[in-house]
Order: sequence, then structure tokens, then C-alpha cells
Amino acid sequence: MRRIGLDEWSGLVMLVVCVGVGSPVVLGLVDPEIPAAVWGVLFALTLVAAFVAAAELGRPSLRRAAYGVAVVAGSGVVLAAPRAGMLPVLLVVVAALGPGLIRLKVNLLVVALNTGVIALAVTRAHGVPVETVIVGLFYGLIQVASVFSVAAVRREQRLRRELAQAHVDLRAASVLLAGSARTAERLRISRELHDLLGHQLTVLTLELEAARHRDGEAAREHVERADKVARGVLADVRTTVGALRTGSATDLTEALRDIGRDVPGLDVSVEVGDDVEADEEQTAALVRAVQEIVTNTLRHAGARELAVTVARDGDAIRLTAVDDGRGTPEVVPGNGLRGIAERFAPLGGDIAYDGSAGFQITARMPAR
Repeated sequence: MRRIGLDEWSGLVMLVVCVGVGSPVVLGLVDPEIPAAVWGVLFALTLVAAFVAAAELGRPSLRRAAYGVAVVAGSGVVLAAPRAGMLPVLLVVVAALGPGLIRLKVNLLVVALNTGVIALAVTRAHGVPVETVIVGLFYGLIQVASVFSVAAVRREQRLRRELAQAHVDLRAASVLLAGSARTAERLRISRELHDLLGHQLTVLTLELEAARHRDGEAAREHVERADKVARGVLADVRTTVGALRTGSATDLTEALRDIGRDVPGLDVSVEVGDDVEADEEQTAALVRAVQEIVTNTLRHAGARELAVTVARDGDAIRLTAVDDGRGTPEVVPGNGLRGIAERFAPLGGDIAYDGSAGFQITARMPAR
């Protein structure tokens, strides 16, 4: 179950504040200048539009449209109830939703519009120019401070995400580079063993074979014994060379855990079955897949936990990744998901995904 974080709590508090500043009109303590039912519809529309704009559930175009509705409807709410006391706070909250949705210049234009609406509402309620200027300036400065504060926080969050993504990419590159270096070293050692020791031991075997046919029963027994030892050494060398060439250059469990270790803002757990054996190509595909999954989770999911499992499934290796993010009812594969599919396809594998509860990716490929 997804835990409620600071962003969600702050959103709930702002919602309570918005409902609170409108409660005098809702409860009938202050009469609006338009029918109460119409005002109630405008107030509800403002809250719903603000929620859609802030919730990051839909497409950016939908959220921007909802923000525009919140700005217009909120202005109507304040103008229609000029004597509702703290109701202009609603426009402060609306202005603070702008960073991340619209450009800063446009956001400041919204602040100017809201300030004008608040000044007009104060004028209609009290008709005192000095009070209009003071109240308008007060709310205008609060809006500017809120917009710049939220913009700074969002910028810091964006930089943290970029740092986390760079961290994951660097981990994956380090794992694959280390594996490539070990592979190259193993091949070099195997070639030297084969070219040097293998050749020398072959010559020794041939020499002993020739000596075995010489006269002398006493010498023959020692020669045959030496021949047996030499052949055994040669077989051991060939076995070692074969193991060096075919063995995996990377510890799969440690490689995958290295990618998800110490990722800022995301708790990544990795479990690899004891019976999972992957060769060099399969290990590289799994490493890159986990890299893409962690990066996508950081970019899009808004998750705090990601669980990655690699297990043997019959004659296949199955990779499963589940996060506790917001998910999506309609999954549109981006570069990340397509990249995973393209890496598994040459190995005879495929992937599937489900965004109904968090986001889950399942990738399979035949075991070798």
C-alpha cells in the first residue's frame, strides 16, 4: 500500500484551507451577490479543477486546462462574495499551483490578475481606497512569495530526480564495464594457458609416448606414470580454459543490487533466485532492464518503493518489477519500455506491463 508522503499531506492541508475560507458562504453566514447555488457550483468547480491540476494524474494538457478553469472560476468565486473575509486565500493557493504547469511569466500574470480581482472585491465590499491598496498589495506579495517558493522546491525536486537518474546510469555502466574487463581478462588468460601450457604439455606427452617404447622394464613403469600425470594436467588445463570462456563475468545478484543501491528518493529491493544462471548476454540484458525500470520509476511513477525479483520460471528466467506509485490505466510504451523489449527480443524473450495498481513489468527470456 502506498504511504502518504509530505506532498500528499500538504495537498490535503491546502484543500482543508480552501474549504475553510469558503465555509462562511457555504454555511450561509455570508450571502454572495449571486444565487448561493450558482456560487456553490463555482466554488466546487474551483476545488475540483485545482485538484486535477495538482494531482499529476492526467496529461499535461489536461492539467493546464484544469488550471485555467481554476483561475477563472476562482476569480468568479471571490468577486461574487466580496465580504467573505479570508476567501482571497483561495486565489493564493491557485497561484501557487502554477509552477510546473505554466511558465513563470504566465504565472506572474495570473498573480497580477488575482491581485486585481482581490482589489476589486475589497473595493466593492468596503469602498476605501487605502484599504484596497493595502489588502491588494498584501495578497499580491503573498502570491509572489508562494509562486517563487514552490518554483524553487520544484526545481530542487527536478535536480534530485536528474541526480538519481545519473546515479542509476553510472551504477549500471560501472557494472557492465567491470564485467567487460573481467571477460577480457579471462579470455586473455585462457589464450595464454592454451598457447603456452597446452602446447608444452602436448609436446611432453608425445615425448613420453615415444620413451614408453624404449627398452627397460623398470623405466617403462615410471614413464607410463609420468605420461598419465601429463595427460591429466593437459585435461585440467583444457577444463579451466573452457570454464573461463563460458562462465559469467558478472555476479548477477550483486550487479542488480548495485544499480538500485542508494538511489535518492527510492527504496529499491532486489531478490535473485539461487537457481538463476545467466550468461554474459543475459546478464547485460537484465542489468540494462533494471536500469531502465529504476529510471522510469524515478521519472514517472512518483513511487517510494520498487521491488525487483529475478527467478527461474520453468525453462525461462523471469524478471518482475513492481512499484508503489500511482500507475496508469492506459500504458503507452515509451523509450524505456521499448528499450527493454528490444533487449529481450534477440534473446527469445518478451515483456508485459500492468499499471492498474502501481506499475508492474514482467520480462521473460529462455534460460540457456
